This record gives sequence, C-alpha cells and structure tokens, in this order.
Amino acid sequence: MPEQADLIVIGSGAAGLSAAVTAAYHGLSVTLLEKAPVLGGTTAWSGGWIWAPRNPVARSAGIDEPAEAPRRYLQSVLGNRFEPARVDAFLQAAPRMVAFFEANTALQFGGGLAIPDTYGHLPGAGTGGRSVIAQPYDGRGLGKDIALLRRPVRETTFYGMTIQAGADLRAFMTMTRSPRAFAYAGLRTLRHLRDLALHRRGMDLRNGNALVARLIRSALDQGVTLRPNTDIALLTVSQGRVNGVRLADGGTLTARRGVVLACGGYPHDQVRRASSFARNDEHRTLAVPEATGDGLRMALAVGAALREDTAQPAALCPVSQVRWPDGREASFPHIIDRGKPGVIGVLEDGRRFCNEGLGYHDYVEALLAATPDDRPARSWLVCDIRFLRRYGLGVVRPTPVPWRQWVRRGYLKTGATIPDLARACGIDPEGLNRTVTAWNRDAAKGEDPQFHRGSTNYMRLQGDPEVRPNPCVAPILRAPFCAVEVGPGSFGTFAGLATDGNARVLDGQGDPIAGLYAAGTDAASVFGGFYPAGGINLGPALTFGYVAACHAAEVGQ
Repeated sequence: MPEQADLIVIGSGAAGLSAAVTAAYHGLSVTLLEKAPVLGGTTAWSGGWIWAPRNPVARSAGIDEPAEAPRRYLQSVLGNRFEPARVDAFLQAAPRMVAFFEANTALQFGGGLAIPDTYGHLPGAGTGGRSVIAQPYDGRGLGKDIALLRRPVRETTFYGMTIQAGADLRAFMTMTRSPRAFAYAGLRTLRHLRDLALHRRGMDLRNGNALVARLIRSALDQGVTLRPNTDIALLTVSQGRVNGVRLADGGTLTARRGVVLACGGYPHDQVRRASSFARNDEHRTLAVPEATGDGLRMALAVGAALREDTAQPAALCPVSQVRWPDGREASFPHIIDRGKPGVIGVLEDGRRFCNEGLGYHDYVEALLAATPDDRPARSWLVCDIRFLRRYGLGVVRPTPVPWRQWVRRGYLKTGATIPDLARACGIDPEGLNRTVTAWNRDAAKGEDPQFHRGSTNYMRLQGDPEVRPNPCVAPILRAPFCAVEVGPGSFGTFAGLATDGNARVLDGQGDPIAGLYAAGTDAASVFGGFYPAGGINLGPALTFGYVAACHAAEVGQ
C-alpha cells in the first residue's frame, strides 16, 4: 500500500523547511523529500539575511513604519513589473511569518536594525529594520542529526567557521587594531578548533547554516518526516488534483493536501539556462549542485506555466574563480570587498564601469551592459597592498592571514606599478593608469564624481567608518598593487513557475493547479527579477513556504 502524508514538501532549503514546519505545527502529517544526502540546499551556504519589512523584531526595537512605505519602495524599484497581488501577499505575510517562527519554533531572529535598502534615493526606501537573521545556533542542539546539516562552503568560511556580517565580522576585520576584537576573534577561533577536534565540524553556527539548523530542529520537534537521498520521478495527479509523487525507485507517496515544490530553481540546468541566461557559458552559479530544475520539470509536466519575463533570470553576483591546492575549483562571491574604500572595478580597457559600492546584483548588470558582445564579460577589482591587508580581496584574507600563496596560485595578480599590474592581468596599461590617476585625485578629497560612491546609507554601511570624509572612497597608492579577476555569477534563479499570492502554482490560463504549491526559487521572483535589498531571496522563500503551508492546512496566517 502506498505511503501517505497530508503534505509532501520537496526540497530542504528555507522555503521547504518553512513549509514543512508550519504545516506540521498546524496539525498536518508532513514528509519532506530531499535528493541530496544532507539538508539545507543553497540556504545553508548563504549569508542568511531575510528581508521581511515591518517585522516584530524591528518593532520591538522601536522601529515602526507605515505599511505603505515598503510597498512604495517596491513600486519604485520594480516599475512595470510590480504585481500588486503577490507583492501585497508577501508584505502582509512576512511579519506574520517572523512572529510565527519566533513564538512557536526553535527559529529565533536577530534584527538588521542598521541595514538599509539598496536604493536609498528612491521613495519608501528603508534605513534599517527591514531585515532579520537567524540567531547563532549551537550545533550540539541537533544531537546526532547534525549529520543532516549541509556544511558551509570553504570559500566563505575560515576553515569551516562561519562569520556573520555585523559585529562578528567587524571583530575579525579589526582584530589587529583592537585588543577587544583580538580577544573576541581569538576565543571564537579556539572554540572552533576545539569543535573541529571533537566533532570534525564547526558547531558555532551562523548565517544560513544557523537558519537551516534551527529549522531542522523545529522540523524534528514538530514530527516532520525527513527523507534525504530521495530522488523523485514525477508528480501524480488524480481527478485533476496533484496528490503525490512517484519516486525514482518506483515507490509512490500520496499527499492528501498537496505537494510543495521547493527544489532550488534551475541554476544547474544547462539546457534551460541556455535559453534565459545572458552569456550562459561564462556564468558561474553559487547554488548547490542538486539544484537542477527538478521542480520546474515536474510542474511543467502537469500543465504549470513558466515565468521567464523577469528583469533578470537570476540573482546576480560577481564571482572570482578559486583553485585550491587539491585541484578543486569553486566560485567566491564578492559581496563585502567591493564597497570598501580603496578598490575599484575596471574592464580590460582599464575603465571603471559602475558604482562598485552598490549591490552585487547591480555590479553584474553593469558588467554585462558594458561588455561588447564579441568580448568576454571580465572585470578586475584593483587595490593596493594597504587595502589587501586591511580588508582582504576575494578569498585572500586580511592581516594576519598570509597572502602570497594566492599570488603563486595565480588567483591574485600583483605589480610594482599600476602598468605592471595591468600587464599581469591583461588590462590596457595606459587605460588603467589613467583611471587610477583620476581616481586618486578625487579620492584624496573623498569624492567620486563619476559614480558617486558613498552617497547613500547602503553604500556607507558597506564602507569603513574610520575612513573620512567618505567611508567608501580612498586612494590606491602603495605598492605592490593587486587585482582579482571577477566575472558574472548568481546565487539562484529568478525566473520560475507562475504562482499566486497563496503560493499556488498556476497553469497556462492563470488558474491554480489544485494541490500544487511552489516557493523559493522554484517560483518566479515576487520582485520581478530585481534586487531591492539584501535578503530578498530568503525573505520570500520563508514567507511563501509559510503561506503555502497555511493554505494547505486551511488555517489563517
């Protein structure tokens, strides 16, 4: 006899775990299926920030704002891709989602009280409080089930130790200049080394790893059946309603209330990417390898509609390619370094092409727009040795971590002069020299007349408050000069299945497919393929996972 559950959830990132925990809390029997041997998807590798305007964490800190403010901001950013029904559904449900998890589960949040929206010059932009992040979590709280948690990636950790943006990261960045920061960073490092010796992994979990760990703990507490290593062949349909799945091994699972697709989009589906990604052959994804478009494939087979009309097909991020001593290659996301004072991004002709301190999504959009069709989309982040040792560059860590091995490996290019650096990179020497000369002239006064770095709260937060008068601008003066090549990449896809405000998947006529939901990157971006703030991937993922579960359980939000 086939196995049964009230709700089947496919995928174990933020969206899938949110749906599973919410549905189980409301009394449904829930089975979560994951084809990888571990849980967490790309969420486990992420920075973990969650955009959820008007959330209760901010309100408890005294930050309140009218409901129309974030809506007005999204209207300004999205333009003609603003969809009132879905945007309003998100804005209404997001603070309820945060309140639900805080009140009923192991998922507890800290507030991004000082984190502004990206485009501070637009109407309705927030100056802080619209973001939350999972509180750090002690992995021992999972017991033996810690084995289910996907480990963070080597590129964005320090020997497996996750470091959270904010006070945690600031301590590590300033440890050679502050006794208090040195003591804090030293203690965290010693604890991490202890955990590696005792548990063979870090246990002081932060960022997306903490989010997933807390959601796994919550799922276990609510009795969710977790089934990793499970491949799914197709959705089953009975009397016009999706009622379960057929597994790759021939088994069948039925679902009385429906199926939630949260498989991670299609960042590793090369066929579908080729039809939607600009310069697909140059594009590097930061998503987990299991994100191969399974959810889209299964939904399309039962009549779902695909939305490919987003402004961009993916959440873009500039990346550099890292080759480790063991021969493994991976991509490093340039999230933090671009906005620090004393670095610029240039093309192969040596010209700057964007405001490096804006969002990572904006950097790649500008790079693609500035690159001729017959040339590869390549850029370089250029700095001097002072910048490198103070802030790091890409995978190269700041003082006191050694840096010369990255020169030997070819990742970091250096030169005794700017023209020398240009020749090492394959950049036009005269062009780069002109650019750096002009940059230094203006940076000495704290100015960037070309792109206006430092002109919004978002940019200033990315900078260094110790640098004045502009925390985002400083000259490039001290040899050796350094550069890392950076190209187009992304965190995950924005194009996806058509859904409504209840996270129900829609067919070609715009009608809901009974029993089928989608959340996370399986669903088309509620923000139309734009990137209005940090956390706009995980915010809708958690929110619409929660919304889907409430609808399936037939309970109010």
